[in-house]
Amino acid sequence: MALSESFLDDEIHPIDLVEQVADLNAWSVERVAEDQIAMTLSGQWRDYAVTLAWQPADETLRLACMFEMQPPEPRLPQILDLINRINDRCWMGGFGWWGEQEMMVYRYGLVLAGGQIAGAEQVDRMIQTAFAACERFYPAFQLVSWAHRDPAAAMQIAIAEAYGRA
Repeated sequence: MALSESFLDDEIHPIDLVEQVADLNAWSVERVAEDQIAMTLSGQWRDYAVTLAWQPADETLRLACMFEMQPPEPRLPQILDLINRINDRCWMGGFGWWGEQEMMVYRYGLVLAGGQIAGAEQVDRMIQTAFAACERFYPAFQLVSWAHRDPAAAMQIAIAEAYGRA
């Protein structure tokens, strides 16, 4: 059964839909406000804070998947270079560095202009894609920050296919 088959009400608020998708995936969520929801997803490398917010003014469902990072100040140019390299490979969303908060963030906006309605599959894909991107590129951020690896070399690690675990 497709996720969308679980929802009969076509007029569901986007954040209500996110909440229902999270329930189906057994993700713990907190309704921050009428138009915003937050959750934590546990990955192989760390936990990621995920927020989704509905912006009625521009009819956009915005996702941010964040994790704390405190790279040494001298490594920031290499981190920014790495972000550019990574974003060249991300077709849905992209990474950014929030320096004041010391947070790496993967952001994506689903535009629902003209009264369009988000589907459960779209919302699930948004969250799963953000989570997968953070998991995939987290080691590259660590290599550049702490192992003083070149961004191009760190990218080779991130884009290599993994076949099992050691």
